[in-house]
Amino acid sequence: MDPIGLLVLVAALLLATAAGLLLRRRDGRIRRGAATGGWALAGAAPGAEDRVLLLQLSSPVCTPCRRTAELIDDLRARRPGVVHAEIDVAQRPDVARTLGVLRTPTVVAFDRAGAELLRLSGLPRRADLDAALDPVLGPR
Repeated sequence: MDPIGLLVLVAALLLATAAGLLLRRRDGRIRRGAATGGWALAGAAPGAEDRVLLLQLSSPVCTPCRRTAELIDDLRARRPGVVHAEIDVAQRPDVARTLGVLRTPTVVAFDRAGAELLRLSGLPRRADLDAALDPVLGPR
């Protein structure tokens, strides 16, 4: 192999490794955002007992998306007032653009008024999600 080809290969491997480490570091971390209109994006309105909408942006071939949906379903069973809506970004790219979502799964939590409470990309950690929603849902 010539030296330039080897240099290009090493550079590509280093870049891919750095990108992978960055994504892993951010995976499941909770961040704050400023989006609005969450219920309208989900095509729903909050019911009398609904306090938080967890809007999940997914894709059909995303394994972590299915695990995220299961985690949110478990959360809904344990914590009243949580609504879960899942949007396929392949069918609704407008929602991903509006929210600035670049990867799946991404979950954006909205309050009753439709203001963003938090967002996370990747598979969430159950304890972190519970703790982040405590101020809105009350103690567990």
